Amino acid sequence: MAQVNKCLKLTFILSNLFFAIVGVVIISLALLMQVFTRGANVDGRSTALLLMYVVGTITLLIAALGAFGAHRQSRAALIVFLVCMVIGSLLMLRVGIPFAALRPQMENIMEERFRQMVPLDAASEQDQYIANNLQEMLQCCGVFSHDDWRMDIPDSCLCDGVARLEGKCQTVRYNMLLLQVKKSVYIQPCFPLVSHYVLLSFDVIIGVVFVLAILALLGLTLSSIIIHQLRAASRPTMVMVVPSIFKSAPPKYQELHNPAMY
Repeated sequence: MAQVNKCLKLTFILSNLFFAIVGVVIISLALLMQVFTRGANVDGRSTALLLMYVVGTITLLIAALGAFGAHRQSRAALIVFLVCMVIGSLLMLRVGIPFAALRPQMENIMEERFRQMVPLDAASEQDQYIANNLQEMLQCCGVFSHDDWRMDIPDSCLCDGVARLEGKCQTVRYNMLLLQVKKSVYIQPCFPLVSHYVLLSFDVIIGVVFVLAILALLGLTLSSIIIHQLRAASRPTMVMVVPSIFKSAPPKYQELHNPAMY
């Protein structure tokens, strides 16, 4: 069997075992998400679950293929792994570069979308549902201000006792049917918080994609070196044969001592 550098082989196998564990973790997270969000009407849930299953399975299979190819020193398995790494690195760059180009424009795009929801009391039921969920989850009120609800401030904007003690609330006064109404609502509007978390998610996605692209290039390089070592070690040794015409004539003293031979 052809010999491969042991340190290189061990590094390659351990890196692929790590990626196999990553694939298993992704599949496990998809299973947990499917269990805990069962029955929930969340947009894009099925697509996200399918994407996680596909990514986790492909990561696991490619990592297992690379580890197997290095352990058994199989050129066929390593070549398939090399092709997968080339495709993977190109896909990661294809996804990462547009995401990085879109990143500076995301805040303006989100602001334009959220301004279409204002005023919230006249918005569609779906927009009001999204706004109420954001207000309950992030402890905020309105998209840009509590005035986005005008005089129809919902219960999701109202503060509890803990929020009041933490100084997150303000008292809003307005007239309704000749009566002055006071409500304690959250000071923080929702758009800055949503924008922060969305941009943070974008940064994380871009970082993960480019890290995966770099790791794919590293796997490509290591597998190429191992394939080259296997090919070099399997080549037959070349033996130089000197033609007889270039062989030197026997010394003259042999002719004197053995005249019968000549």
